[in-house]
Amino acid sequence: MELVERRDRGGVATLTLRRPEARNALSLAVLDALVAHLAAIDDDGSVRVVVLAAEGPAFSAGHDLRELAAAPDDAARSRIFERCSQAMVAIVELRVPVIAAVGGIATAAGCQLVASCDLAVASSAARFATPGVDIGLFCTTPAVALQRTVAPKHAMELLLTGEAISAHDAWRIGLVNRVVDPDRLDAATAALATQIASKPAATVESGKASVRRLAGMALRDAYRDASAAMATGLVAAEAAEGIGAFLEKRPPSWPAP
Repeated sequence: MELVERRDRGGVATLTLRRPEARNALSLAVLDALVAHLAAIDDDGSVRVVVLAAEGPAFSAGHDLRELAAAPDDAARSRIFERCSQAMVAIVELRVPVIAAVGGIATAAGCQLVASCDLAVASSAARFATPGVDIGLFCTTPAVALQRTVAPKHAMELLLTGEAISAHDAWRIGLVNRVVDPDRLDAATAALATQIASKPAATVESGKASVRRLAGMALRDAYRDASAAMATGLVAAEAAEGIGAFLEKRPPSWPAP
């Protein structure tokens, strides 16, 4: 059985974690498979959006603690954490948006995985936590993604208490975008992915890259970069078609990516 399964439909690639018996723990093998799929998608011009889902009642319980405990030395343990970091960076730097579909618990590195995605739709049954502090191992790497996604005090509360929060609290602090009934998770995620996939591909891709780039800039530098990006985008084929369609009161016909 594939640890991470890929299915494509209508420009949307769905990657499904498939270790339900281990609550989709992020073993080195799972991380390797995830990184490989993301690299392939980055080179696949037919993919407009990625959905990251999970099989079974848990989204992901984070790192495989049995695997970490059994690692023979510090180098082996470091390889696991480094591979996890590579997976998170690959999601952030992927040319297309990534949507997490969270049906159950997302803890520790599983919560980090949600925070690393561009968007997240959660079942009302989902729960989120970074409970490393409870076992004497602070969730330092999940903190990287959390503090870039939610307000600092919300991130610190999750990290320092280890307490699980509900899907509605995750929505309140900005960790997820939408909360839906459990039986609507797949449909709601698919609807959001399809909506984004229908937008002009080059515009979405350059937009995601710009937002990521601007986040690390000083205010004046960010406005300078953003202004240049808009000036360049204004003369691109997609903008020409979109503006023309708006002025002519007709649906746009987007050029192929």
